Amino acid sequence: MKTMKLFAGVVLAIASVFAISSCDDSDDFVWYYPPTPDAVVTVKPIEGAGFYMQLDDSTTLYPVNMASSPYGDKEVRALVCYREVRPTNDYYTKSVEVSWIDSILTKDAVPYPADGDVEKYGDDAIEIVKDWVNIAEDGYLTLRFRTLWGDNGVAHYVNLLTGVNPDDPYEVEFKHNAFGDVNGIAGDALVAFRLSNLPDTDGKTVKLTLKYKSFSGEKSIQFDYCTKKSTGTTAITDGKPAYSSQIK
Repeated sequence: MKTMKLFAGVVLAIASVFAISSCDDSDDFVWYYPPTPDAVVTVKPIEGAGFYMQLDDSTTLYPVNMASSPYGDKEVRALVCYREVRPTNDYYTKSVEVSWIDSILTKDAVPYPADGDVEKYGDDAIEIVKDWVNIAEDGYLTLRFRTLWGDNGVAHYVNLLTGVNPDDPYEVEFKHNAFGDVNGIAGDALVAFRLSNLPDTDGKTVKLTLKYKSFSGEKSIQFDYCTKKSTGTTAITDGKPAYSSQIK
């Protein structure tokens, strides 16, 4: 995946804002805001030896300033801000210093139920936001989506169903259950789905079709998909969506 160019824009709503008091005893503060992310990566733990980050199918990043993954032994997708350093680790493409890293909700895709009962997955509307993080790569489909959020703190339930079309194993469906939280303000969230239960493409690039219910009816978009490989990005926007902590 191509790394992100830095643009002026909204600061990350979920990131901490660091305050350092001034040298005198006044109540003045100097505020420091975190930069926008450089890339979305797969965080891959190494048993007994820390972790590395998969940037694309040919680029790996080794974090010289982090001895262990903040996510333990879990493999997750994450936004990261980093800079390259020397020397390069012999086993990885690049050595980097990580300024900050923040995980994306990472879930397994769900096989379509044999009995056809998908009620628990919901039928509430979303929109797929045109963004640089929308990508099928390294065995994951990462998405930025938009829906309505109330102020009641209800966690929305999102899933990706596979096996929805017997004639096309690479057709999948985004499902959203808002648990009645269907009024409020529009806001975005990030999610990544593991595609391990899709058939291996055997090195070929195929069309992965994503179906979803939008606020204006049924829609679909397509991604180039090759098992375990990077396949490109869309347009760039800044920041991590504020509602990523309100999905499960």
